[in-house]
Amino acid sequence: MAERLILGIDQGGSGSRAVLYDHHGHIRGYGYRTLRRQHPQPGWVEQRPGAVARSVRESLDDALARAECRPEEIVACGITSQRDTVFAWDAQTGAAIGNAITWQDLRTLDLVHEVNSWPLAAQRRARLGQFPGSYSGAMHMAWRMRHDEPFRRAAQRGRLRVSLAAGWVLRALGEPAEHALDYSLLQGMSVFDPRRRALWDEWITALDLPPAALPAPRPTIHHFGDLHLGTAQVPVLALIADQQAALFGYDCRSRGMAAGTHGTASFINIVAGSQAPAQGVCKTYLAWEIAGVPTYSLEADMTVTGAAVRWLQQIGIIRRPQDLDVLAGQVPHSDGVVFVPAFTGLGVPSEDRSARGSLFGMTLGTSAGHIARAFLESIGCQLHDILDTVEREADLSIHELRVGGGLANSDLACQIQADLAGVPVVRARDTETTARAAALLAGIGAGIWPDTQVLPSLLDGHERVFEPRLNAEERAEILGRWHVAINRVTG
Repeated sequence: MAERLILGIDQGGSGSRAVLYDHHGHIRGYGYRTLRRQHPQPGWVEQRPGAVARSVRESLDDALARAECRPEEIVACGITSQRDTVFAWDAQTGAAIGNAITWQDLRTLDLVHEVNSWPLAAQRRARLGQFPGSYSGAMHMAWRMRHDEPFRRAAQRGRLRVSLAAGWVLRALGEPAEHALDYSLLQGMSVFDPRRRALWDEWITALDLPPAALPAPRPTIHHFGDLHLGTAQVPVLALIADQQAALFGYDCRSRGMAAGTHGTASFINIVAGSQAPAQGVCKTYLAWEIAGVPTYSLEADMTVTGAAVRWLQQIGIIRRPQDLDVLAGQVPHSDGVVFVPAFTGLGVPSEDRSARGSLFGMTLGTSAGHIARAFLESIGCQLHDILDTVEREADLSIHELRVGGGLANSDLACQIQADLAGVPVVRARDTETTARAAALLAGIGAGIWPDTQVLPSLLDGHERVFEPRLNAEERAEILGRWHVAINRVTG
């Protein structure tokens, strides 16, 4: 009997992954392809739809080759993808319409300010679960309706279809069962009300977006269509947004469980339970729905982390990202230096996008090691403030943080995060949590596992746990310097 494999696809801004899992949750095949972004004008950042589809196809081919399996052995597929980067195509031909505007793009800043005068503008954060800034897919689509003639013409003819990367990949490499997305991805387009579980019609009308072009909302586990893999038709039985997938993939599924993913930026996600909490400064997501039961999550970002590491490379403080760990480990503390990496502003709880990166407390004795360590401390300080905000706003108790991504590979960075957050930090051996979540959810849909209670565990005895080592006075001293610095850069 042929083995039953489950495919998880993770389509992100920097590249595309395909991971094949067996029924034990073990990785059997892996493929990855990088992606380049387009910069047609200063401040504009785009992706080519054809390149995105090819990268997924090539990563799939690699995963199949490494697993030494046939496509017919894949019983189900789940797809997770980046949010806010909206792809468009012609409903009749399936041909892409222009490039996708990515979440890093800044062309809609003026439009965001213009929408502030809309009568219902004050409701945006509560109705969408987040503030739709220049990064948001809704703003990108509104801009294209005004300035992109092929996009507008397709809308007028009723032939425009828009979706995030997950929907585009299914359309380009397979056959959708319908034009639909799961709740989390549709919310990632900034058009979906997570509390009412419906599109926000007044908002869509205000932006002059064609409703027929938008995907229909569906639960996480659903038959979204089929991928064409040679002669095989692989059912796509789950879709989910990337950060929510990471949370599920870290095995964080009970209220108060939390995960942190360190990439270009860092995101902290916390399970809030089956009821949406009152809207605060954190984003509120309908993370997934299984068997009719919704799970909401809170999300906060740390603006830049991986991008700040690249900046440290550019100015010559480190040569390679892995040098940061070595350099920071050369000194026992930051010697009073505070590094505020607000290169693109500050996230939760400050929410000040006008703040800028700063270094404080330097003397003639300050070394590159002190600056490197101060940067790692800044991640821990931000983490502390985010968890403190979540606990106050949502009445949640957080006892542990599971981490992955670039900076999580550093033992010193994880230890400093545990020290300053005051909770254990857990790093699993398997770091492909987003693709893992997509595959596990699809496996539930295919009947491989009956429910979440019997899913394979991420923690297999090979995880690393970093316990807090600082006492309360030492932690308060570092956090006190951090808060003084934050007050200086805000406003």
